[in-house]
Amino acid sequence: MNEEIICGVNPVKEALRGTRKVYELFVAEGAADQRIGKISEMATEKGVAVRRRTRVDLTRLAGTDHHQGIAIRIESFKYADIDDTLASLKETDGDVMILILDGIQDPHNLGALIRSASCADAVAVIIPKDRATGVTAAAEKVAAGAVETLPVVQVTNIATTLERLKEDGFWIYGADAESRHSLYQQKLRGKIALVIGSEGEGIRPLVRKKCDVVFSIPLAGCVGSLNASVAGGVAMFEVVRQRGLK
Repeated sequence: MNEEIICGVNPVKEALRGTRKVYELFVAEGAADQRIGKISEMATEKGVAVRRRTRVDLTRLAGTDHHQGIAIRIESFKYADIDDTLASLKETDGDVMILILDGIQDPHNLGALIRSASCADAVAVIIPKDRATGVTAAAEKVAAGAVETLPVVQVTNIATTLERLKEDGFWIYGADAESRHSLYQQKLRGKIALVIGSEGEGIRPLVRKKCDVVFSIPLAGCVGSLNASVAGGVAMFEVVRQRGLK
C-alpha cells in the first residue's frame, strides 16, 4: 500500500482538506490544543477514524517528537503531470510565476520553498526526478500544507522543461551568486520561471545556458551566499513586490 505518515497541525489539517485518501488520524492522549479538537471533528465528519495514542507511540509512529500531538496516515503524495500543468497555463495571459528547483537535496529546503511559492502565488513548482529530494514527509511538514494546494511536478530533464516553457512564452530567470546582474534590476512581469539551484553547486551549467537572464542577490557582510530556500524566497517576493500583489 502506498501510504505515508504526516504530522503537525497545519500539514494534517491541509491533508484532510486535500484530495488524497486518508486512512486514520492519530491524536496524542491528553492533547488540549483547540486546533487538534477542530481537526478531529473535521476527520470525523469525513468518516476518518480518530485514534488516541500515547505521546511515545505517536513519536514512534511519526518518526519524530516534533509532531504537535497529531499525525495522519494518508495516501502517498502524487506529483502533478507536466503536460497537464503546461496545458492549463498555455492560454493564460498576464503575470504567471513558476518555481524551478534544480537539484535541491534537503527536504527541509524543498518544503520551505514550496511553502514560499504558495505564499508568493506561484502556479507550480517543478523539480527533477534524479539527484534531488522528492516530496517526503519531512518536506510536507515544513511546507505546512502547501503541497495540497500547489501543483508539484517531477520531471526527467530540467533543461528540456525550460525549453518547453520558452515555447509557451515564459522568460527564464536563474539565480547565480556569481552573476553581475542584480535581481533588483530585472523586470519580473508576465510569464516567468525562477530557477533556484542546489545548496552546494547552484544551477548546473546546462540549465544555466537555458536561462534568459542570470541574476544574483546583492549581499552585505562577510557570508558569501544565502541558503537556497532563503534565496528562492527573496527572489519570489521581489516578483510579488513588482506585481503589487494584494
